[in-house]
Amino acid sequence: MGYTERPRRIVRPTLGTGQSHAPSAPAAPAPGIARRELYGPRSAPLLEAVRRLDAGLDEQASRSLADWVREQYTTSYGSVPLGFVARCFLGPPYVDHQLNLFHVIVRHFAPAEQMPEPFSAARMLARSGGYAYVEVYADGLILPVLDDGTVVRP
Repeated sequence: MGYTERPRRIVRPTLGTGQSHAPSAPAAPAPGIARRELYGPRSAPLLEAVRRLDAGLDEQASRSLADWVREQYTTSYGSVPLGFVARCFLGPPYVDHQLNLFHVIVRHFAPAEQMPEPFSAARMLARSGGYAYVEVYADGLILPVLDDGTVVRP
């Protein structure tokens, strides 16, 4: 006789008299689902600020600029990316770089170097040269941004 898989049942705890289930917090959206605001165009000052994060600023200036960028994303788009991946213009051996908004880390990568997750998923888009940068979000969402600020829907 072959094994036949039965559908699983969801079992809930039994409540005693006078008890009720407290409403649970809403579930987080599934990876890749984003609010409509995230797809709005990026402003020219925001594009310039993200470009300047890789400009070799001193630590205080980088932190100040990253704070401003985080604030812009929070107020305008309702969500802040973990960071960005972009093409690098330093020249060989570097081809791309990762910008982390929360620790203000700029790290440059040679072609053979592994980029850490979740940034590695954006690497080929950044290398294509078709985008100003690629936004990387904690839930796995990756949004390429064109030079004019237009966000490309995945």
